[in-house]
Amino acid sequence: MGFPKPGFSTTLLTIAALFMASACGENGNVLSGAGAPNAAWQASISQTSGVVPSDNTSILKRLDKDVAIGSTVDAKNGDAGPHALSVVQATFGLKRGQLVVCNFANKAGKAGKGSTIEVLNPKPGSKHVRFAESKDILGCTGDALSAGNDVFGAGWGSHILEEFDQDGEPLDAFGPPIVGPFADADAFCSVSYYPEYIYEGDAKTGSIVHFSVNLYGNPTEVQVIAGFAINKGKGWGVLGPSGIQYDGRRRASLCNDTLYIVDGVDNTIVAVSNSSSLLLKNEIVVKPGGKTFKCLYKKTTCAKLVYAGSPLDAPYASTLLPNGNLIVANTAGGNKLVELTPAGKVLAIKAVDKSARAHVFGLASIGTSDTNTVVYYTTTADNTVHELVP
Repeated sequence: MGFPKPGFSTTLLTIAALFMASACGENGNVLSGAGAPNAAWQASISQTSGVVPSDNTSILKRLDKDVAIGSTVDAKNGDAGPHALSVVQATFGLKRGQLVVCNFANKAGKAGKGSTIEVLNPKPGSKHVRFAESKDILGCTGDALSAGNDVFGAGWGSHILEEFDQDGEPLDAFGPPIVGPFADADAFCSVSYYPEYIYEGDAKTGSIVHFSVNLYGNPTEVQVIAGFAINKGKGWGVLGPSGIQYDGRRRASLCNDTLYIVDGVDNTIVAVSNSSSLLLKNEIVVKPGGKTFKCLYKKTTCAKLVYAGSPLDAPYASTLLPNGNLIVANTAGGNKLVELTPAGKVLAIKAVDKSARAHVFGLASIGTSDTNTVVYYTTTADNTVHELVP
């Protein structure tokens, strides 16, 4: 268990950072060094001013066509039950635009026994290809991709977060303080010298653990947020901190650097400001009820409530749209998707599956504007990935 071994992906990120500094004429912003800075250093950081403006245009309302992309059922061992979904952002081993999917169940449909990650091209009728299979991702619930296309598979059943290279070969495994890996996300900002973090939601401890995967930030696993509600459920019914999304859109010479977390037990969405500045254990604590927070360094980073209550109904998955809005998937109440602004304004609600049984556990989106954005979702009803398009 430990920090990922330096490799080509780390070198690639270093070269990219130097290139950006040269091409953009930026001095960069070193948020942290090779280890965890002391509390005084962290307390000295002040929050950057200004916010990225909200876009009240609903994208979900435009997406009235539902297209099946392809099956996620593993061709070799029959694993099924897609439970996480990511989109490849750059061609490096994996190809830009490809869809990466975790299988949570085995051939018999038993939840928490799937151990495969599949890759599909984003076209109707796509034939999936196995990316990885490992006992370390038993009950796969997350498949975050780093900027160098390393894939971090979260094993709910194995209690391990496994790192794979771009070809699906295992690189490293991460354990405690991760106990019940449930959903993960990569936080990468295209500004020189920004740390790139992997955030892991834990549905056994109700915490968020992170560690840096590039040359900046803290490479040690740290439980930076605690106190999220958990339901101690089993199989498909497990709920905890999930739907983690990172908003790294540029804001002048910095990044927005906001982390969004879905609380399926309390029916809330939480935003964490300046999330890359989180460095200490339990630096943010969610108070009972999920609506208020204790923050060790409020001027540096803190959490705030984005939304609580209906129409959220046991939300699990989410996706951050290019315009900064969020779409969240409920696991109760008819598998409804709910679109909200970062300010908490509900823009649209769409039912993609009228079944009372939860089927949507993965969401992702691509696009550069309100008019060309599309949304992908997984459904365990037929073990496929679907695309919502205009």
